[in-house]
Amino acid sequence: MTQRIFAANWKMHLGPQGTRAFMDTFLDMYAPLDDREVWFFPSAVALGTAVAAVQGTTGIVVGAQNVHWEAQGAFTGELSIPMAREAGATAALVGHSERRHVFGETDEETGSKVRALLDAGLTPMLCVGEKIEQREAGETLAVVERQLSVLGQYDRQALGRVVIAYEPVWAIGTGKTATPTDAAEVHAFIRQWLTKHGADRKTIRVLYGGSVKPVNIRSLMAEPEIDGVLVGGASLEPESWTAIAQTPLD
Repeated sequence: MTQRIFAANWKMHLGPQGTRAFMDTFLDMYAPLDDREVWFFPSAVALGTAVAAVQGTTGIVVGAQNVHWEAQGAFTGELSIPMAREAGATAALVGHSERRHVFGETDEETGSKVRALLDAGLTPMLCVGEKIEQREAGETLAVVERQLSVLGQYDRQALGRVVIAYEPVWAIGTGKTATPTDAAEVHAFIRQWLTKHGADRKTIRVLYGGSVKPVNIRSLMAEPEIDGVLVGGASLEPESWTAIAQTPLD
């Protein structure tokens, strides 16, 4: 079985000092396990701090929360992929719902970021998911398919390097969580779509994100379609994050 992924998205929290303190506590409590990887997406200013803190620890990946598709240029406030890679990042989030719905990122821009990351040898974690009105209108799978379409041009090898995170927008930071069955249904659809477009089913990893907490992590991870989680708020405290990251896999 492919290793599961437990990913922490810190959003606009924890600068270098907070990151260093978090990692000191987390690494004292966490024992690396062969059946999983733990991923961290810290703020851009704390990227190098996080990389330095986990250096030499097996099974831990550090990535950027957002990148620009151009390698350099007059893009004030943006983070280029070469800069992220120089800081030690080996992955990046792409198309997170906050990038799409707060900052207006388009599918075209998301696709450009995926291509640039693959070209640079970094792993894209492509986030997909529907808003509440789209779910209530029965449009969930159509929305997810549209967001996945940016991957339609890639071959089996490239698709095997992309991680998908299904995050229903209505469940992010709201306390609402899709039921494990609901999440598994969308995950199965994503897996089928990727397989139809040439992906090797054995390499596909689809994560769930949206109000994941220590109290619901085991029921989510019990679903065979769910290969891991992308966690926001509950990843900001070392104790709750360690509890999630150490969830037994039956």
